[in-house]
Amino acid sequence: MKKIFGITIGGLQSKILNLFLIIFIITIACGSAISVYQSKYLEGVVQSTKEEQQTAIKSVSADTMQQVMDASMTKTNALQAYIADEIFESVKSDVSTLQKLTEDAFANSAVLPRGTVGLPDPKNDGKLTSQLLCEEGVDYTASEYLPVAANMTAAMEAMFTNAIYSANVYMGFEDGTHIVTDITSSDKFDESGRLIPFPVRERPWYQEAKARGELCFTGLETDTYTDNICVTCAAPISVGGKFIGVVGMDIFLNDMSNYVEQSSNNGGFICIVSDQGQVILSPDDNPLFTVGNGGEADDLTKSENRELADFISSALKQSTGLRLLNIDEKNYYMCGSPMDSVGWSVITVVDEETADSPTALMLSEYDRINDKSAASYKDGTKKLMWQTIFVIGMILILGIIASLVFAGKIVKPIESMTAAIIEGSKTGKVFEMKPIYRTKDEIEVLADTFDDLGKKTTKYINDITTITAEKERISTELSLAKQIQAAMLPHIFPPYPDRHEFDIYATMDPAKEVGGDFYDFFLIDDDHLCLVMADVSGKGIPAALFMMIAKTQLHSYAMLGQSAGEILTQTNEALCTNNQVEMFVTVWVGILEISTGRLTAANAGHEYPAIKRRDGKFEIFKDKHGFVVGGMNGTRYKEYELQLEVGDKLFLYTDGVPEATDANENMFGIERMLDALNQTSAGSSKELLNSVSNTISEFVGEAEQFDDLTMLCIEYNGNKKKDEQE
Repeated sequence: MKKIFGITIGGLQSKILNLFLIIFIITIACGSAISVYQSKYLEGVVQSTKEEQQTAIKSVSADTMQQVMDASMTKTNALQAYIADEIFESVKSDVSTLQKLTEDAFANSAVLPRGTVGLPDPKNDGKLTSQLLCEEGVDYTASEYLPVAANMTAAMEAMFTNAIYSANVYMGFEDGTHIVTDITSSDKFDESGRLIPFPVRERPWYQEAKARGELCFTGLETDTYTDNICVTCAAPISVGGKFIGVVGMDIFLNDMSNYVEQSSNNGGFICIVSDQGQVILSPDDNPLFTVGNGGEADDLTKSENRELADFISSALKQSTGLRLLNIDEKNYYMCGSPMDSVGWSVITVVDEETADSPTALMLSEYDRINDKSAASYKDGTKKLMWQTIFVIGMILILGIIASLVFAGKIVKPIESMTAAIIEGSKTGKVFEMKPIYRTKDEIEVLADTFDDLGKKTTKYINDITTITAEKERISTELSLAKQIQAAMLPHIFPPYPDRHEFDIYATMDPAKEVGGDFYDFFLIDDDHLCLVMADVSGKGIPAALFMMIAKTQLHSYAMLGQSAGEILTQTNEALCTNNQVEMFVTVWVGILEISTGRLTAANAGHEYPAIKRRDGKFEIFKDKHGFVVGGMNGTRYKEYELQLEVGDKLFLYTDGVPEATDANENMFGIERMLDALNQTSAGSSKELLNSVSNTISEFVGEAEQFDDLTMLCIEYNGNKKKDEQE
């Protein structure tokens, strides 16, 4: 490149000038040649173009509106159904939890204290209170259920506080008694101040839950005391096959009803359809549906309009997408999404005329603009002709001058920037902003970008260095924690080389770096071997710390010579003290009398053990379960005995074994576990555990490990091996 008169020939400056001259000459030549022809041609084309564009607008607008409505209505409808379903799913989870806690309480009623629940007191109005009601003529003081159920009032009050969509929590019993937790005490009395009897066994939620034998939602009901519309989620209470009563929660639908009423707009609205195909919530002014429940409204799934019947049937099962239905000789866009928890569906309806109104408005506006533009074009063409001649001359003169001036301003900062970048690539020096780059245009933006990129690159390198060091530190600490946890468990096999009366082997594979499962075995004395299998709630470091505490407590009480039930009872008392994290542990503990094969065991909410007799196969032994350790103070645990004969094997495990999940979310299950055990039933304890572990690995495949895998197997030999050696 050479410079002549300050212009770099072959450089960017000369290229900008050449480009301007070429574009100018071509523009003048072509513009002059076609301007006259174009002017006349455009006038003839305007009219035909107008008609074609109107047709295109109609087609494109209709398709666009269809797509927009399909995407918008379908997504909005699905979101509305999801939000509504979340309310019912939350209440369903709470009722299921209350059902389980209540059944556990009655199953363990022998060890629970006897409590009382007071009658309603108007002074408690507005205060969260658990209150006793009963049917007419029922003597609640003779109830066998109330003293046990009184232990559940704290849980009911906690559920009421946390369940923002629930109006009350209650449980009713077969003897006609009823406990309700709410904040409306005064509603329980009539005008004369007499307590109103509550016919609990006649209520639809009680009868339906009892008849179905499972958790269920009732239809739309009116609350006994507030007259608000509501839906009840109820579940039966059964212990040992005996029906005791029903627990439940009410969901007031006032907010949902108001939301549905407010959805009414020009040609559109939403409504709620029950699992019976009846519209139970809809704006009062909707033009299509009769609102009601039971016999008050038609079952739309059996409508004479087959399109509507098929649509409602589909909407109760799955999201329908946008559909165009003809009802009473008028077209409506509809879409629906199911509420899986209650079997209802949210339906969105928009009048086709309302949906197509933007297209008609667009065509009208287009005609107005097009006519106005055509008139302006004719007037402007004449003026433009003379203005063009003058402007062309001025552009030529000013363009040449401007090209030279501005090309120089563009080239110099770019040349400096290029030199700085080349220097940085060689020396590693970070690009810095300079005054020459302050051009207040794209060059300055580019320079700011390079400057910011340099600073961010430096910061990124420093951050990466810091993060890497921190990650390595945490990884090292977790690895050390894993080693410490593994070292706390018996890990040297055989653990007692001189003891031939039994063959024992155990493994623990945590889902994270450290886990909450643990096993233990140790000799209490020469003739008693203690076996422990446990699973702490949760995972990771918190579970591992709680596991260490639980393991230490179990070992300490076992070494004091206590029985299996006493070990669990004492450990439960110790863990319940100051258990602020509210963690718990399921435990199976057994004490084997080595000389006789008599095994005394107790189970605190843990998995059933599997046992194999010498000439048989592995089978699940359904032992007696107690409450989890650390879950409730004052719990006592019962023991049971097993007689192990020579050649018998006992397999203990945590829930991570049957609940191991593959990529398709299928569980490994108890049956597969037993099959894996029986395939190697004649092998040693180590071979058995390896067989189960390999089978689980093949089943899970590439799926991430869901939970800790912990197993222990012991084979009772008695004096068999000793006799053989002698």
